[in-house]
Amino acid sequence: MAKGKDIRDKITLESTAGTGTRYVTTKSRRNTPDRLVIRKYDKAIRRHVEFKETR
Repeated sequence: MAKGKDIRDKITLESTAGTGTRYVTTKSRRNTPDRLVIRKYDKAIRRHVEFKETR
């Protein structure tokens, strides 16, 4: 049985600090169609910074 288009997409969040740190998570296409921006912990610089969704 094949699955159709899932509502939850896998996305990659990349640090805006330029360290190259990334997180992989999912989001709902229906509830948040825009690109996501979240403050998360960047292990490379040991601080919380904004992570933006990349395609």
